[in-house]
Amino acid sequence: MKVIHLISGGDSGGAKTHVHSLLQNLTRTIDVTMVCFMEGPFAQEARELGIRTVVLPGRNLLRTYRTLKRMIREEGYEIIHCHGARGNMMGALLRRATGLPVVTTVHSDYRLDYLGRPFSRLSYGTINTIALRLLDYRIGVSDAMTDLLISRGFDPDKLFTIYNGIDFTPRTPALGREEYFRSVGLEADGDSVVVGIAARLNPVKDIATLVRGFAIAHQTCPNLRLLIAGDGEQMDMLKKLSAELGVERQVCFAGWITDTDSFYHAIDINTLTSLSETFPYSLTEGARAALPTVASRVGGVPYLIEHGIHGLLFEAGDAEGLARCLVSLAQDPTLREHLGQRLYQRAKADFSLESTLERQLTIYRTILRRQERKKNLRGRRDGALVCGAYGRGNAGDDAILEAIVTELRQIDPDLPIWVLSRNPDDTRLTYRVNSIYTFAFPRFLRRMGKTRLYINGGGSLMQDVTSHRSLWFYLFTISAAKRLGCQVMMYGCGIGPIHSPANRRRAAKVLQKSVDAITLRDTHSREELEDMGVTNPEIILSADPTVILPAAPEQVVDGILESQGIDPRGRYIGFALRPWPGFEEKASLFGAAADYAYEKYGLTPVFLPIERRLDVGAAKLAAQHMKAPHYILPETGSSDHTIGLFARMQVVVSMRLHALVFAAGQGVPLVGVVYDQKISSFLSYIGQDLYTDLDAVTVEALRAHIDAACGRIGDEAFLSGGVNRLRQVEQRNSETARALLER
Repeated sequence: MKVIHLISGGDSGGAKTHVHSLLQNLTRTIDVTMVCFMEGPFAQEARELGIRTVVLPGRNLLRTYRTLKRMIREEGYEIIHCHGARGNMMGALLRRATGLPVVTTVHSDYRLDYLGRPFSRLSYGTINTIALRLLDYRIGVSDAMTDLLISRGFDPDKLFTIYNGIDFTPRTPALGREEYFRSVGLEADGDSVVVGIAARLNPVKDIATLVRGFAIAHQTCPNLRLLIAGDGEQMDMLKKLSAELGVERQVCFAGWITDTDSFYHAIDINTLTSLSETFPYSLTEGARAALPTVASRVGGVPYLIEHGIHGLLFEAGDAEGLARCLVSLAQDPTLREHLGQRLYQRAKADFSLESTLERQLTIYRTILRRQERKKNLRGRRDGALVCGAYGRGNAGDDAILEAIVTELRQIDPDLPIWVLSRNPDDTRLTYRVNSIYTFAFPRFLRRMGKTRLYINGGGSLMQDVTSHRSLWFYLFTISAAKRLGCQVMMYGCGIGPIHSPANRRRAAKVLQKSVDAITLRDTHSREELEDMGVTNPEIILSADPTVILPAAPEQVVDGILESQGIDPRGRYIGFALRPWPGFEEKASLFGAAADYAYEKYGLTPVFLPIERRLDVGAAKLAAQHMKAPHYILPETGSSDHTIGLFARMQVVVSMRLHALVFAAGQGVPLVGVVYDQKISSFLSYIGQDLYTDLDAVTVEALRAHIDAACGRIGDEAFLSGGVNRLRQVEQRNSETARALLER
């Protein structure tokens, strides 16, 4: 593989470190050439690192363009990789002339690159903005940068993410803790908890907020010390601020340091207080030393640090919020250890230099593969369009979409995927797919005319209990997709109940005429189709697609529980309730059942919302009737977090189908409360028989079911049998989709 990199040659800071480190290591695997448009330290350092470097100086754009075009053709490069405004401009010019794919790495927000330089912003900034739109692919140097590009309308299918990776080889510091503190002049003893930051002392880094937050925290924790490593224009101001706040003896300014290993191994808490960042090296360097970290919630920081799991986050500029984080860590050495170890494990797995290199090579392979695909298709249909109840904040529906997208990408990693969503902006960012507003009829009809496979995706979309109009809408999209030439599939879905005779006739007619294949998640749905007379589509019994989704790692779930004040080592019974006609009259029964589980089995009740907008209120209503200690989570987060939380329950009592699916997939004993036949159908399908109708539920029935479920705790043979069967038959969903895509 031969790749040519185009860059101005005047770069510094994170962009310089990223490019030099990446190209130095890429040269060991592939043929890499870097072309700079000026001579200087950047090019000279690249040569010293063993990177083949060519400099094409001068302002004659046409001559540079011709030289590069000839060089690319004669030397047989396969990919043009650009960095910065000048590289992007030249890449845009070369794209059509060479026919090669052109990719750019976006190191910073291109709209802010020339702040304070109006002429450069007007010229280079405008050229760069236009050039970025003309290139084939873009790489963001953090998920935050990729999300920024998506939010500005760049195609998610043509975006990649890479991180500034560092070498995680264990380091031996030159100086020990006490020796290092003496060398920089910090007054600290064995009881001191030392907060540190390594950063330029300029306004963007906002060290003033760190000093203010430290001063507030020091009032509660007098053993705190602050070590500031760095130099810059705000040094005098920060020293004066420390004196004004009365902490000048507890704050040490070390100046510019080169021995970063000794610094990070000496301090107890790493901090970052920036007002703006992409993805700072100081976080991964602190992670390499397994340091608990407190950082402002900016840029790519939240993609490395989930609050309460891998570190603590505060809003930029909030000194009091920062102080609360520092006090929490200063007073709890166990929390410091847990957060530091979790951050180390995550950073080593995802943000190491090895991960960065492998990610870059994967991006190159993907680009070349897609280039070949583009030639082979020659304008024919491509991609899948997925329609369902998405973008409404329901964890179950969101998990369905995640599972479908995951399986489609396993079938074909280059398949363009589009999703109809009530919140297309959020769907684009969350799943990195193109998204159209659910009721934007002209747009999704045009997309159907270009798409290979239309998926009516998951859940109980074919029903008229909640709405007649939603049923009519889904039937319309199915028939429109077929008329516009798509293969049509209903994916791991449930059918019914459809009560209206007219709706049953309408649904039967559309499904009979317009659907190629239907995979079903339970046997009741198959019986419903038979009763409606639907026989033409291929009908396959499978399972809910969400059973393929994994739980978050144990240490991550530990962090989620700890952040909610819940002991990760405790024993819990989970409740997933939802408002439904008749629930208010039964809420006290759930409260009594929760008390019973606590008193008899020592299981602390935890209420887990699937749709937080609705379920938290239902949980609070039940909790009003309780005496036992309990927890109500405001939300459960992403799918893997939600599944991980249900995995920690000894028993789950649920009205929500996907709470039962998540728990069943983790081998947790279940008790269902049936407001819809899909609940009982699912439990019967996996061989779990503990359920009762909401209308008929009593305290005695719930207690008896909880007794039986507690008796199944640890019964691996019983619990795993249904789960394994589910996962095996679920594969029929993706097998069917694959067959339709290949037609």
